[in-house]
Amino acid sequence: MRLLLDTCSLIWLAAEPARLTKAATRALDDEENTLLVSHASIWEIYNKCASGKLTLPGRPCSWVSDQIAIRGADEVPIDRAALDRMSELPLHHRDPFDRVLAAQALVHGLTIVSPDRAFDPYGARRLWS
Repeated sequence: MRLLLDTCSLIWLAAEPARLTKAATRALDDEENTLLVSHASIWEIYNKCASGKLTLPGRPCSWVSDQIAIRGADEVPIDRAALDRMSELPLHHRDPFDRVLAAQALVHGLTIVSPDRAFDPYGARRLWS
């Protein structure tokens, strides 16, 4: 399975793994699965750090790079196909970062690892409970 970590799941995996569900932890630990981090989540982390809503040890860009390397994750660029799909999504949810993740999941056949039910109306596969 190709698992797209949403922003909070990436942060929790690194800093508070007990907040992840057993199902999410099992899937993330399964070496048969591919872990993915969207550039949208990286952008969101940088925004949260700049606004003071998130504090990370060290520079945010170093922290993100370290987490991607530690997890053996691949990065998912925000490509034109995902942006085009996002433009067609109804405004169930106004968070642009989550809308990009939903579009990426739909276009590229990914499963989002997230506690956020806001992804569900878009029809994106979500793994949590």
